[in-house]
Amino acid sequence: MGHASTYEPKTKLGMWFDERLPVARMMHGQFVEYPTPRNLNYWWTFGGILVVCLAIQIVTGIVLAMHYIASPDEAFNSVEFIMRDVNWGWFLRYTHAVGASMFFVAVYIHTFRGLYYGSYKAPREILWMLGVLILLLMIITAFMGYSLPWGQMSFWAVTVITNLFSSLDMVVPGLGTSLVQWIWGGYSVGGPTLTRLFALHYLLPFVIAGVVMLHIWALHMPGNNNPTGIDVKTRGDTVPFHPYYTIKDGFALVVFLLVFFAIVFYAPNWLGHPDNYVPADPLQTPPHIVPEWYFLPFYAILRAIPNKLLGVIALFGAIAILFFVPWLDRSKVRSTSYRPIFRWFFWLFVLDCLMLGYLGAQMPEGIYLILSQLGTLYYFGFFLLIMPLVGIFETPRPRPGSITESVLGRPLPPDRTANPAARPEVVK
Repeated sequence: MGHASTYEPKTKLGMWFDERLPVARMMHGQFVEYPTPRNLNYWWTFGGILVVCLAIQIVTGIVLAMHYIASPDEAFNSVEFIMRDVNWGWFLRYTHAVGASMFFVAVYIHTFRGLYYGSYKAPREILWMLGVLILLLMIITAFMGYSLPWGQMSFWAVTVITNLFSSLDMVVPGLGTSLVQWIWGGYSVGGPTLTRLFALHYLLPFVIAGVVMLHIWALHMPGNNNPTGIDVKTRGDTVPFHPYYTIKDGFALVVFLLVFFAIVFYAPNWLGHPDNYVPADPLQTPPHIVPEWYFLPFYAILRAIPNKLLGVIALFGAIAILFFVPWLDRSKVRSTSYRPIFRWFFWLFVLDCLMLGYLGAQMPEGIYLILSQLGTLYYFGFFLLIMPLVGIFETPRPRPGSITESVLGRPLPPDRTANPAARPEVVK
């Protein structure tokens, strides 16, 4: 979305900096007067909420790392020390732990919004793929962070998940075992394993921050998608980002943070597992090993397939398939609002993901196992069969002629839409 910046420095110092390093001009052009579709709804506010979530995780994580000891003998006690003896340590620890859950709540909503409104379609394929990469990095980082308290569930979750790589022995004999031992730093989960997980958990959020910058850059090149899925045609289709969307995003952020800190102060352990408040014991296996709630849909997919190697392939495939969504969907209409058949399949997909999340917390037997297999089948069928076929055979509903028409019910008067090419704010 090309537009000329109207930024003018007010002081001599500002002019001096603007001539040599025009950061203020860039920020003003991209985050103040940036032309944004006028019909964005509150589902679009989760992009800004995610940036705030990432900042909270990085800041609280840095302070927590100053007191944490990455040792099997001291890790659990260092977390208790943070909770009991460090000033505001309980607040930092609970904010970081609850923040991880709220981060995933926001990113899953953001992802479903992108799927519903077709934000992955041309020319936003790179934008979508960077978003999926961020999700993958978040999953890896969160798994490593879950291991650090070194409680019973942390220890055994690390043991189970890292052992999945041993399935590669079925492809190349010895490869999986060697890879698992390399991850462990020995022949079992222990001190070297914890040190590696801690180091990577500290590093990866900064990698995520870098990819987020690329994600925002990729967003600002073609401009925002919108609920109609129609490209911006005239200046009347857009409004400046500030104050219109800074106010809207700010309000949504306040509501989100109210829920966030209500959980921090009143139910910080609501989303955790009680076994993680028991020190890790390699000689006592918990009766039911489950990961954090945001991993449960993928965990259900893993356990739905009786073959270990195929289960691991399905686990990684459940995320990898998201990279190819821009090419799997064959419909020329972006927004599902105008796709009556696909809309039903989409909401069934949402329910399927919720069902898989529930089944991931249950024992893999009986009806739970059967439902997990059916849910896994629909998950992959949605992307590999429904998206391509419905996109070809579906007849979409009529769409409005412009974004303005979708908002006001009528196009703008000719004097406000005439000669759009002469306006620098208009998308070319």
